[in-house]
Amino acid sequence: MGANRPDFAEFYRRSKDECLFTVLVSVGDRDTAQDLVAEAFARAWARWRTVSRHPAPAAWVVRTALNAHVSRWRRRRREVPLTRLPERQRQVVALRLFLDLDTARTAAALGIAPGTVQAHLGRAIAALRADLMPEQKEIPS
Repeated sequence: MGANRPDFAEFYRRSKDECLFTVLVSVGDRDTAQDLVAEAFARAWARWRTVSRHPAPAAWVVRTALNAHVSRWRRRRREVPLTRLPERQRQVVALRLFLDLDTARTAAALGIAPGTVQAHLGRAIAALRADLMPEQKEIPS
């Protein structure tokens, strides 16, 4: 790998600004673009033997950065920010759904009645559903 490091260093000097600009135009945020390009160059360095033979190594870096951006977006899209819920509802969701406690154990942990746990959970799920899936109408029972 020692002989390839100067090649990579030269490639980095020649390509970093162009790659950053291209990614910045796509993602629209300079800090995010810098993080993505840095990550892509790190991957290029780790695979430099292969990347250096690519017909367009700078395009490889840009594509890798944009793929990383899509992966980050997908991970964040699956995250459900619970800060939109009142504290007690967040606690009930965490205990019931994330820790998989039953209603009685959740009630005991929070010092509330089991019926109150069910009420908080129902309200939390309804709020999240309305917020995350506004196009779905409530199905009548």
